[in-house]
Amino acid sequence: MSSSESLTGVAVSPGRASGPVVRIAEPLGEPASTPAPADPAVEAARIAPAAQAVAARLEALAETASGEAVGILYTTAAMAADPALISQAEQLVKDQNLPAARAVHQSAGGFAEQLAAAGGYLAERVRDIHDVRDRIVAELLGLAPPGVPELTTPSVLVARDLAPADTAGLDPAKVLALVTEEGGPTSHTAILARALGIPAVVAVRGLLAFEAEALAVDGDTGVVELADPAAPVVAAAAVVAIEWDGTGATEDGHQVKVLGNVGSAGDAQAAADAGAEGVGLFRTEFCYLDAPSEPTVTEQRAAYTAVLAPFRGKPVIVRTLDAGADKPLAFLSPDAEPNPALGVRGLRIAFDRPEVLDRQLEAIAGAAQDSGAEVSVMAPMVATAEEAAWFAERVRAAGIARAGVMIEIPAAALTAREILDVVDFVSVGTNDLAQYTFAADRQLGAVAKLNDPWQPGLLRLLKPIGQAAKDTGKPAGVCGEAAADPRLALVLAGLGLTSLSMNAPAVRAVGASLAGATLARCEALADAALAAGDPTAARAAVAALL
Repeated sequence: MSSSESLTGVAVSPGRASGPVVRIAEPLGEPASTPAPADPAVEAARIAPAAQAVAARLEALAETASGEAVGILYTTAAMAADPALISQAEQLVKDQNLPAARAVHQSAGGFAEQLAAAGGYLAERVRDIHDVRDRIVAELLGLAPPGVPELTTPSVLVARDLAPADTAGLDPAKVLALVTEEGGPTSHTAILARALGIPAVVAVRGLLAFEAEALAVDGDTGVVELADPAAPVVAAAAVVAIEWDGTGATEDGHQVKVLGNVGSAGDAQAAADAGAEGVGLFRTEFCYLDAPSEPTVTEQRAAYTAVLAPFRGKPVIVRTLDAGADKPLAFLSPDAEPNPALGVRGLRIAFDRPEVLDRQLEAIAGAAQDSGAEVSVMAPMVATAEEAAWFAERVRAAGIARAGVMIEIPAAALTAREILDVVDFVSVGTNDLAQYTFAADRQLGAVAKLNDPWQPGLLRLLKPIGQAAKDTGKPAGVCGEAAADPRLALVLAGLGLTSLSMNAPAVRAVGASLAGATLARCEALADAALAAGDPTAARAAVAALL
């Protein structure tokens, strides 16, 4: 097939399907700032009811959803009803004499900028804010809400991007496949498409200009091709109930722990409900976001205890504050930097402000006692064994027995053996490791293909980490989105990684995948992926062996 009849993107959910295309309308544009309202007080009073109407619709959708979708929809509903968003918009109407729709747009923009500046996991919530903004603006303007239209026949959905609430409300019986021009391997589209068993390809450049009445979508290779509109619909194989006994291990008993990634008490409960054996990454940033001053040890201790509670008696790895110049916090007052992504962030903040780290460690130690969880602590953005040793000393001084570090920087991957000599474990953040290895911002759709976790260049960096773990007898896990792919999970086990940590929807599928393969088979799959020249070839090589 010629290139004019096909496009390629990043394959994020496996399976093949073809059928008629339904295009999702572009998001609403900026509402006008004129005309000025005749009565600002009356205009401002329209905002809260509109927001409540949007929240009520999202909650109603949540009541009919299941699994991870329920939490996402309730979270989005809570954002729509956020008193801070509403009151700020109301104030803009009164102070600047703006129409209500414009005020909501501006108010939401400020919240989105804060999340984008926070970077990483929090930046991924910007899409949620934009979705809530567009829904409230549509309500105020009397327009149809943005999102997925009601589908009358099974269809391939095509969009610039999908909001989390859109993805959460999808009916797998009606959606053959998802294809988006933007997004990346860590987007909500990717996470929920896998959970629902819907083939999906993201970051397909040129998709919206691609004239197609019907498409064939390959969620294994990332290829999207023109299809015959008159041809019969081809649906992905029906998803069967996933059987897994809850023990992370290969078929022949080699242990690979299956853990959850969490950033709130709700996340922790979802991971526990999904059967996670513990937590491989507890992001603590939620405790600091928008804090005008550093939370007290008591405040932090209570917040952490709520997250740890569902995992009494089970292992939980807590990551210390991942902040810095590109994730500004008011009380840290970082200096401006010409290239914040390569500046003072993560553990580097603690070198200048060790007292902030020490207070957090004190709170974590207290929360471990209160919750009964088996807590370990790791630091983000560690580059050298010297930095790792400095951190480990402070962790142990705080009364926490196990100290580890994240490997997100290529230098740390290349010196994993030396790092493991001074800490008790390491955990690979594949999202950031890919970003730094390929010099490709993981929030930027234009370079999303470089951040594909199947990139052989990334996998080859993981091999020495697995070998270092074997040589030292210490654990080396993966807590990036790479761990959530059931097939890639087998490759990671074959590379010697000893635990895999992911968002709740992927837990059972990854556990079942590991249980269905021997360690020798995983090692053969790893060798095949390492020998490939690109992500598509790596996926194909593994699929052929399976």
